[in-house]
Amino acid sequence: MIEARGVSKTYGSTRAVNNLSFDVEPGVVTGFLGPNGAGKSTTLRIILGLDRPTSGTVTIDGRPFHDLRWPLREVGALLDANAVHPGRSARSHLLALAQSNAIPARRVDEVLEIVGLTAVSKRKVGKYSLGMSQRLGIAAALIGDPGVLLFDEPINGLDPEGILWVRNLLKSLAAEGRTIFFSSHLMSEMAQTATNLVVIGRGSLIADTSVEDFIASNTTPTVLVRSPQADALVAAITTIGGSAVIQDDGSIVVTRLDASGIGDAACAAGVALHELTPQTASLEEVFMEMTSDSTEFHTHLNKDETL
Repeated sequence: MIEARGVSKTYGSTRAVNNLSFDVEPGVVTGFLGPNGAGKSTTLRIILGLDRPTSGTVTIDGRPFHDLRWPLREVGALLDANAVHPGRSARSHLLALAQSNAIPARRVDEVLEIVGLTAVSKRKVGKYSLGMSQRLGIAAALIGDPGVLLFDEPINGLDPEGILWVRNLLKSLAAEGRTIFFSSHLMSEMAQTATNLVVIGRGSLIADTSVEDFIASNTTPTVLVRSPQADALVAAITTIGGSAVIQDDGSIVVTRLDASGIGDAACAAGVALHELTPQTASLEEVFMEMTSDSTEFHTHLNKDETL
């Protein structure tokens, strides 16, 4: 378990992290979200003891990282897939990590097999593609079979098969009771992989909750309805406390009433329904809305421009 309490980090006049407090629980995949410049990388570095917080504390299973006797056996991390000497082979790199932490050499072959690099384990890392480097970084994080794992953009550079593999790997590691904390800018992947979320903006905490609650608590449930008797249906919905607005295409957007309530109202009024579809906001939509004031770089596209 990772526990952050009142963590702040200041570089000169810049506050990169501002009084952050959150928990990363074992047994679930926790996603770490925030716009560029939000302080995610700094936070991960503080957790791993690479940066010292200006104030506050972070503990891993109750202890600061620098108090861990054998760090790689307790915490694995992927922060920079290219932080490997390009002249070394993947096997040599992993073997050096294993030997420096009293990890049996057989573990090197095990993690190479897990990440799918066995066939190219003797090739120099400098000749690896970005996706292969990501796999090697994941192997290095797994080398000590740790109970806590942190990944910064682990699917960067991977093909669709590789992305699916990482998704299933993170879920399987969490199912073993490990603490999994990972960041990604791909909202669709985060929605499919994470159970919980820690969301920050400009160094401050925006949310520490489940994915489901993050979406539900920041959106108004709506139902899309179509009927050949739109006016009569709107009247029926309004009478029982719902709100209904007829759109330009003839559809009706209903709030303050769920799908079953709308169906009951239509039945009671003798109105036919051609569509009754609950609308659910995506994680991306909610994230963009919640962090709009925390985005450091804004782009603008005129309506006549195309990407």
